[in-house]
Amino acid sequence: MLILRCPAQLQLLEETLRKSLPTTLPVLGTVMTVARGNPASHEVLVDSWPHFGIVLTRLRPEDHRDPRDYYTNQLSVFYRDKGALQALLEGTEAVTQERAFQILGMQDGLDEAVQEVASARGQKVE
Repeated sequence: MLILRCPAQLQLLEETLRKSLPTTLPVLGTVMTVARGNPASHEVLVDSWPHFGIVLTRLRPEDHRDPRDYYTNQLSVFYRDKGALQALLEGTEAVTQERAFQILGMQDGLDEAVQEVASARGQKVE
């Protein structure tokens, strides 16, 4: 996954996400915050640029203090393709399985995808 830091990229992403409201709300606020100085130490990740399939926002890994705190380890996601979500959950370092986390999103299929990946790994999802 690519971390977007360039203000021009973040602004373009923000404009793109605004076109898909309200499903982009979980990530749009963080994208706006990062683009305007990032006082909360978040980062914005995409699977590819500029034609992304998924956007993930999270607290910077170096700012995680407790691996069991799923409030701190909160992820927000917007995806265009359910396959991109599956790939994110199954095999990227962006979502580490060593930490408890909660994932926020407003799209149909998010819960099912998380349940499928957790079941395949023998993990419990609440």
